[in-house]
Amino acid sequence: MIKTAFCTCVQLGLSCIEKVYEIGGKFDLFITYKDEKARDKSGRIYLDDIARKHGVPVLKIDNINDPEAIEAIKKHEIDWLFIIGWSQIAHREILEAPHYGCIGMHPMLLPKGRGRAAIPWAILKGLDKTGVTMFKLDEGVDTGDIIAQGSVDINDNTTATELYSKIDELHTRLIAENWTDIVNDRVKLTPQDDSQATVWEGRRPEDGEITCSMTMLEADRMVRAVTHPYPGAFYKTENSVLRIWSAKVNKDKGLICLKDGYLEPIDYEEEHIRKEALL
Repeated sequence: MIKTAFCTCVQLGLSCIEKVYEIGGKFDLFITYKDEKARDKSGRIYLDDIARKHGVPVLKIDNINDPEAIEAIKKHEIDWLFIIGWSQIAHREILEAPHYGCIGMHPMLLPKGRGRAAIPWAILKGLDKTGVTMFKLDEGVDTGDIIAQGSVDINDNTTATELYSKIDELHTRLIAENWTDIVNDRVKLTPQDDSQATVWEGRRPEDGEITCSMTMLEADRMVRAVTHPYPGAFYKTENSVLRIWSAKVNKDKGLICLKDGYLEPIDYEEEHIRKEALL
């Protein structure tokens, strides 16, 4: 019987684990961060409870490439290792430790959108469709052979909050739909078409600034793309910063003047700038 392990430290990964048990599957090993590591990581979870419930050993590590991770995978004779909701890059030694390899998921329809910040970029680029790709990990960044994909539609009102939720649901759906093939050695791998590949760069909180040189379309997309669970769009005034979670655009009036109209914040917070006294 094929043996599986799961490496995660966030709710998305835990949701995938719970879905597998819901459909009658199981795991033979869990891998996660040490308790004191990444406490401030958004969505950080612990696997102790679910491991105890199902009698699964838990390995707690600093890095997925640590020797003890490789040793544990070999000791438990793992065939497939899922690495989902984990920010560290897996090196060759860990990729080759399981008999069949490692499985990851990326929130985009590969080979489009390799890289970072896939959910914000999908909105910023005005895509009408995005999705999730389950694929076999290799040493590249989101370049491995595809196992399965699922898609979700995007429209002119879609926010990052809504898209994030749909993407999370799609992760669990994909793992449920493909679990039987995975544990029965029926996985079919499809190489990515590199000629169609695009790579998206990472984004920082400061990339969410709204400026007067933006069009209404650009400002609207920015607000929707970086709202919760991301840091939010912002606009600087002389004395404060407006942190904008939702807004509407208007051709004739609004609080923020844009290149071709106005942006009217709806849900926002004002952060006052402290000015130091001149010496």
